[in-house]
Amino acid sequence: MSRIPIKDRDGIARMREACAVAATVLEQLKPLCRPGVTTQDLEEAGRDWIARLGARSACFGYQHGARRYPAHTCISVNDEVVHGIPSLRRVLREGDVVSLDVVVWYQGYIGDNAFTVPVGPVSPLIEKLLRITREALDLGIRQAQVGNRIGDISSTIQQHVESHGFSVVRDMVGHGVGAAMHEPPEIPNFGRRGTGERIKPGMTLAIEPMVNAGAYKTRTLSDGWTIVTADGAPSAHYEHTVLTADTGPEILTVPRLVAAQVLS
Repeated sequence: MSRIPIKDRDGIARMREACAVAATVLEQLKPLCRPGVTTQDLEEAGRDWIARLGARSACFGYQHGARRYPAHTCISVNDEVVHGIPSLRRVLREGDVVSLDVVVWYQGYIGDNAFTVPVGPVSPLIEKLLRITREALDLGIRQAQVGNRIGDISSTIQQHVESHGFSVVRDMVGHGVGAAMHEPPEIPNFGRRGTGERIKPGMTLAIEPMVNAGAYKTRTLSDGWTIVTADGAPSAHYEHTVLTADTGPEILTVPRLVAAQVLS
């Protein structure tokens, strides 16, 4: 097992700031998800808010193999699970779902969060998909208790999702986060209770259920980044960065008036 970074008081304070910035940007993007808006419009708004808050995107230029991610945000629509690349050609329509994933660098630390937004009225199936995925995130966070194991988070998410007829993605997982976007441990959205690393105070974990309305299998588009469901079914993605503390898990990706501090 890889050593999981434990944040000291200063690291935790910086994580709170970075996560507040990421959450604030995400909150600015949610109401913009309307019919007629392009995913590039959302990208540009996210890019501008990240800059206004004195941060920079941790996605832009992120290297995977020989490829670098070309945008400041990840915006995934309908059957796109994660890592969707914004485009002027992708116009939102009523009934779509848009997963917004915002990751920022701020004062040497990462804030990471995601949210799936319905575009106007959506089908009952999609309403249920969004509700169950959000519930799975909440239940998973409750398991991030000091003394528990990572598998307790994973198992809880999987059981809730599958009990409602949906499936959890297997190819991508949650992760530790801090001075780097991806730190140990990996946090799958499936697994067995009582397995994995023991949770200790001072860990910062990106817990992120990715849930498909159909089967769990995915594939990667020719752009090398966009992950879609193999069967074309819609997908949902919610994420918070969480601090593990003796008093219980604390959600760090909570928006607040960081803008007022930076822009005053």
